Amino acid sequence: MGSPTSRGARSYEVLVRSRSNSLLVASPIPTRSGASHELKREEVCTEMSDTTTITAREPRADKVAVVDEITAKLQDAKAVFVSEYRGLTVAQLAEVRNALRPSDSQHVIYKNTLARLAVNEVGIDGLGEHLTGPTALTFVHGDIAGAAKALRDAAKTLPALVVKGGVLGGAALSADDVKALADLPSREELLAMFAGALQAPLVKTAGLLQALPRSFAFGLNALIEKQAA
Repeated sequence: MGSPTSRGARSYEVLVRSRSNSLLVASPIPTRSGASHELKREEVCTEMSDTTTITAREPRADKVAVVDEITAKLQDAKAVFVSEYRGLTVAQLAEVRNALRPSDSQHVIYKNTLARLAVNEVGIDGLGEHLTGPTALTFVHGDIAGAAKALRDAAKTLPALVVKGGVLGGAALSADDVKALADLPSREELLAMFAGALQAPLVKTAGLLQALPRSFAFGLNALIEKQAA
C-alpha cells in the first residue's frame, strides 16, 4: 500500500481563533501530483478527524449600510409596493420613477437578500414572500392612492412591469389590493371633490343674497304704491 500522500490524502495545519475571526490555514496542501499551494486567509470549512470547523466572516460594511438604508425607508414610508421589472430598460425604469414623483414616492432596486434582512429587522409580515426575481420597492411618503394609480398606469404602457403586492399600515397587500387602491380617488381628486361640496352651498347662498335686494326693492315699491292709493 502507498503512503497517504500517494493516495491523494491531504494534511492540514490549522489555526482556529474566535468565531468572529477568520480561520488561517498555514501549511501547504500536497496534491496528487506532488505540487503544493498555499491558502490565503479566508473562510474555510475543514474536515479533520470527522470534525468540521466553520468560521463566519464579518459582514461587509457596505452591505450593512444598504440594509440600514432599506430599514429606515421601510420605517418612514406610509406604504410599500413591490413590483417586478424583468425586461424593462433603464429608460423605462426612469419613466416609472418620474410617474411616481408627484405622489412623493421612490422606486428603488435592491438585492433581494439585503431587502429580506431589512424586512425581518423591521418585522413586516407578508412582504418577504414577494422578494423574488428582479424586484423593485416603491416607498410611498405622500399620496398612497396616487402612487398605486401611477404604478397601475405605468404597467398598462409597460407590460413587463408587474405589481406583486406590498404593505400598508402593517397589513400585507396582494396585487388585487394594490389595484383596489389605484381605483380610489387621489389626494388631488379628493380635495377637488371636497372643495366642490363646500362651494355648492356657498354658490346657493350667494344667489340668495343677490336676489334679496331685488326682492326688497320690489316689496318696498309695492308698499309705497299701496299707501299712495
